Amino acid sequence: MSEAPKPDRAAVERFRAVMLPHLDAAHGFARWLTRDPVQAQDVAQEAMLRALRYFHAFRGEEARPWLLRIVRNTWVDLRAKRGADQPLEVAEDRPAEGPDPEQSALASDRRRQVAAALAALPEEMREILVLREIEDLPYKQIAAVLDMPIGTVMSRLARARERLAADLRGRLGRREHGLPDL
Repeated sequence: MSEAPKPDRAAVERFRAVMLPHLDAAHGFARWLTRDPVQAQDVAQEAMLRALRYFHAFRGEEARPWLLRIVRNTWVDLRAKRGADQPLEVAEDRPAEGPDPEQSALASDRRRQVAAALAALPEEMREILVLREIEDLPYKQIAAVLDMPIGTVMSRLARARERLAADLRGRLGRREHGLPDL
């Protein structure tokens, strides 16, 4: 594989203008893929370096899906290097800060429930939900990020939503009856 050309100053400036606005999206997607804030930082950083290195191949298409595809490929590559079957530790989210402690606690609990249900999904369901519902990408861009037909995106998204809803109903039902989460 040949080495990518080193970007010149103009390319770096164009990269900053085009890609840096999507850094939060890249980090957020990496966070959902890795389920670990430290790994997410590493994945996002490596993805940005790869994006800069191969920015010469960017042809002006949508920048965010292009970058998110690099994030996903970076995660797949890094996971393959360390072994895909290693379990991941899921970091607990910090409670929300706000003026009303009771409302903050309820909101934090709901976020934890949704995050736990989302984290419990298989990776292919989790990533498609994150791209659609959190990153708000249209089906066409999701298909480009995941390299799959748009029909597959639509059917996988429908199954992922159903599974997430069922999981949340189960979690909320256990909570209403005073049972611990599983």
